[in-house]
Order: sequence, then C-alpha cells, then structure tokens
Amino acid sequence: MHAPPVPSDVRDPGRALRTACLSQCAAASAAFLLLLGLVAARWGPLLAADRRITVDLHVWAVRHSGWTQLNRVLTDWVWDPLTMRLLLLAAVVWLLVRRENRQALWLVLVGTVGWVVQYAVKALVGRERPRWPDPVDSAAYAAFPSGHATTAALACGALLWLLLLRLPAHSPWRVLAVAVAFVSVVGVGFTRVYLGVHWPSDILGGWLLAVAVLTGTAGWCEPWRGDGRREPERTPS
Repeated sequence: MHAPPVPSDVRDPGRALRTACLSQCAAASAAFLLLLGLVAARWGPLLAADRRITVDLHVWAVRHSGWTQLNRVLTDWVWDPLTMRLLLLAAVVWLLVRRENRQALWLVLVGTVGWVVQYAVKALVGRERPRWPDPVDSAAYAAFPSGHATTAALACGALLWLLLLRLPAHSPWRVLAVAVAFVSVVGVGFTRVYLGVHWPSDILGGWLLAVAVLTGTAGWCEPWRGDGRREPERTPS
C-alpha cells in the first residue's frame, strides 16, 4: 500500500509561512483601506470618537506638565522616526557584514515601502491635525496615517521578527524583546494622541499599514530562509 502524498506545505514549512504572511497582508490592507475610506468620507461616528478621546487626553496633558514633558522626550527622541530608521539602518549594515543579504534586503524594503506609502497616503487624504487654543506640542504635514506609529511598528516588528528567528524557543530574551517592541509601538501611539498632534484613527491607520507592509514584504522576501551559502566542511579530528 502506498503512503498518502504529503501536502506541499508540510514538505516546505516556509511555503506555509509565506501563505500566512500574504493572507495577513491582504487582511491588514483591507482593514487599512476601510479605515482610509471612513477618514476620507469624514464618517461621523469615527470623528466623534476621535475627538472625544483626544479632547480628554489634551485636558490631562495641559494640567500635568511633568508627564507631558516625559511624553515629549519619548516621542521626539526615543521613539522618533529618525531613531527607528537609524536602528533599521544599523541592522541592515550588521546583516550585510554577516552576508545575510536576504534579511538585509527585507529590512530595506520594509523601510522604503513603508515610507513611500505613508507619505503618499498623507498627501492623498490631507487630513488636518487637531487644533488647540493651548497646544502642548506641534507637528507639521497631514495627520493620516501617523508617521511615528507607522515607523515604530515597522522597525520594532521587523527587528523583533529577526531576533525571534535567532533566539532559542525558551529564552527569556524572547519575552524581553516582545515586551520592548510592544511597549514601544503602543507607547508611541499613545504619546501622539496625548500630545494632541494626532487622532486615534491616525495611530490605528499607521499600525495597520505597518502590518500590511511587514507581512507583504516578508511574503515576497521570505526572510526566514537562508541565503543558500554552504557551511564550511569540518576537518575530521
């Protein structure tokens, strides 16, 4: 009796992962386009929710200057888009030195595609930022999607993925890496709304865009695969 054929996804787990990435990219893209449509159409319930949350946080920011200053430091230095891009650049250089070209290419695509799409959507939608008689911070250009949220999610998501590929399954460093990435992505989103320079839906749009770019480029580049280099042969002892 012949054994039943083994599904191709079982023979090649990378293929299953690629399919999952492309499926997640499609889902995130659909959600982003839906949110984009609601923002562009100025859908009443979305605008009302945005304003209610942003006004409540702005009142708190005006009253608590110390906490507000901390948020400004975090958003302008720790989680600033330039900081995130420099981290990606450093990782690209490190990977190229190690000749891990596939993963280096993936990081370049993540940063480039995310930056281009983000600014194209900003120009297309042209959403105004919140305006205040007593602002605690300022920002230029269009609001949707948030550049800080998009860039932090792209950088943290990509770097976290590469770290998880390298760390042992039960390493405590994996927990720490996930925690740092999560706090950074959520934290920068909070700072932008708290400081009154973005609406909550801008942050959500940035996160959805980042997921779409991360999974879409990963499905194409397959960064979990090696570069096809042969390991050096060991000399028998």
